[in-house]
Amino acid sequence: QVQLVESGGGLVQAGGSLRLSCAASRRIFSSYVTGWFRQAPGKEREFVVARQWSSGRTYYADSVKGRFTISGDNAKNTVYLQMNSLKPEDTAVYYCAAAPYTNTYYSNYDARNYDDWGQGTQVTVSS
Repeated sequence: QVQLVESGGGLVQAGGSLRLSCAASRRIFSSYVTGWFRQAPGKEREFVVARQWSSGRTYYADSVKGRFTISGDNAKNTVYLQMNSLKPEDTAVYYCAAAPYTNTYYSNYDARNYDDWGQGTQVTVSS
């Protein structure tokens, strides 16, 4: 099990940027997939991005491609989500999630693939 703690959310104007952080309780880059999901009020949880760290394969939702970037710091066991050109429709609670590579039943786009979740951090984009 991995404990995940997100931070970095806040209020930003449309067109602005934020960087979210997800601190893991132990090393995850060699054997985990980490993903970011988001959930807006009244909507289902939505896939944002996932990365298989050992292979470097990265998967982005079409809605964020070209604007959001996932990265990581192995020494700090921390995953980042850099969000640029933010839009009001990006407003949501953002969750970090982790899944061991052995989880293969569901795809990396599917929240059910992930065993461990952070508590979420609110991102609000004003127009």
